[in-house]
Amino acid sequence: MSFTTPPRPIDITAVFPQLAPLARTATRLHPRPGSPTVRDSSVGGPLLWPADEPWLYCDEPHDSHAAPVVLSPDDVRLHRRIRAASAERLRLDPEAAQWTPEEKETLERIKAGRPWFDGPIPLLPVAQLYGRDSLFPRPSGTDLLQVLWCPFDHEEYAHPRTALFWRDSATVTDVLDAPPEPPIVQLDYYLPEPCLLSPEPVTEFPHPRDLEDEVRDQLADVSRWETIDPARYTPYSTDLGELYLGTLSTAPGWKTGGWTSWDVTDPDDRPCAKCGTETVPLLTIASSEWDAISKSWIPEENPANQTPPPLGARGGNFTLLDIAGANKLQLYACRADPSHPHIALVP
Repeated sequence: MSFTTPPRPIDITAVFPQLAPLARTATRLHPRPGSPTVRDSSVGGPLLWPADEPWLYCDEPHDSHAAPVVLSPDDVRLHRRIRAASAERLRLDPEAAQWTPEEKETLERIKAGRPWFDGPIPLLPVAQLYGRDSLFPRPSGTDLLQVLWCPFDHEEYAHPRTALFWRDSATVTDVLDAPPEPPIVQLDYYLPEPCLLSPEPVTEFPHPRDLEDEVRDQLADVSRWETIDPARYTPYSTDLGELYLGTLSTAPGWKTGGWTSWDVTDPDDRPCAKCGTETVPLLTIASSEWDAISKSWIPEENPANQTPPPLGARGGNFTLLDIAGANKLQLYACRADPSHPHIALVP
């Protein structure tokens, strides 16, 4: 199924022409639960991984005190199936029991957790993107980006450690059927739910923190908006700064390219560690497809009264991932050579 972002309520460049040269194209990925194959662009799906290429492991230390209870990937999948079954049962019959006796027994077993594992951890597939589906900087001769991570916190802002692989998909003829899985994951929301993608190009403008002070002040000046009927934009927000931030600048959710939506981090120069060239947004791994101020970006095809998400999941969180407390993880690539080491940041 394809998804379409509703048109923006106003053309921001008609009011602020100085923003026009700053427009960038992002590709919204719109992940939705499905059954991807190795030939699909996906989140959490199987990778087109050569059978003769060793799988990647993380041999860095992992903190057993950071996760008193750890689960296996199969535990997480079973837990999700039980929650989804319960949510569907309650949707059909609000008076039904939340859990069946069998579900309660299984949930208690899962709750007890698994023994700690103190060895190298196989990385988990996070995303696979074919160049035919999305615009993103990539090395010459490649058409496939694969993103994996270690499902344990590693960085300052507590997020998984990521690894990127670039491939020419035409050269992979013998595919690895059963890659190894981690015996345990630190958190259940570090295991992505398999999703198919529906790529859609959209136009973005800089986050307010990426703008000069003078332009930010103008965006908050009511007199600059007087040429537009307020009825066209006040339904989205009465706060002009929030209107620009949530409706007219950066798209929420999973995407490639575009601008960065800053939250916990300030904009700064982040040059490539290998050559010093500017890095640019490559992939945004999001905890949700929208939030309270970005609901105008909800696709037109998204039903108004959709089936409730599984118990414990937020609306719009189709991948069931959670980054640093409902935030996002953005990967940056070297503009000159995307095969250089990437930067991972909770912006």
